Amino acid sequence: MNLDFSVIVPSMPYILKGIFVTLQIVGLSALLGFAWGIVLALFKISRIKPLNWIGDAYTSVFRGTPLVLQLLIIYFGLPQILGTNISPYVAAVAAFSLNSGAYISEVIRAGINAIDKGQREAAIALGVPYSKMMKDIILPQAFKNILPALMNEFITLTKESAIVTVIGVGDVMRRSYQVGADYYRYFEPLLFAGLIYYSLVMILTLLGKWVEGRMRRSD
Repeated sequence: MNLDFSVIVPSMPYILKGIFVTLQIVGLSALLGFAWGIVLALFKISRIKPLNWIGDAYTSVFRGTPLVLQLLIIYFGLPQILGTNISPYVAAVAAFSLNSGAYISEVIRAGINAIDKGQREAAIALGVPYSKMMKDIILPQAFKNILPALMNEFITLTKESAIVTVIGVGDVMRRSYQVGADYYRYFEPLLFAGLIYYSLVMILTLLGKWVEGRMRRSD
């Protein structure tokens, strides 16, 4: 076996800097995807049929096509239509947000539907406006039920963020690949990148369990 991790030690700080890029993309995409997922979920449970169709069609398209395809369409395809270039960072956040919103909308929709209908009927009987009912009564309860699923989506997003390397974003994966090209040794830097991603996922997993435990104790 021709392995020598000491060769990449000087380049490890360079690879580690990619963590901040990865977390920036994942964090912003998760927030935007969550907000967009709430909107789509409300579309799907709306009594207005066109909104139902829009929500279902959107989810069908973004769940039925590869994420990397969506990323490439936004980065390479949209400039052809818009007549202006899109930065790799903006393209990555846009693609991940739009894709994540589709998955999160299904999670939120299921969480809302799991709430006892009697609570909605009681709120309506008391004259509580729909928006206030959703914001103060339904969504907080649904959020507690769907927290594990949301954390799984966040973890998946963290791992899938590695595909931004195809459009040149300097994340962990891109930097490890560049180090491999510099030394003509790919196994060591890529394995180091894998360790970084695994550590991030474990941290998120523990954080999710901690938050879930706190929410259970607050019931």
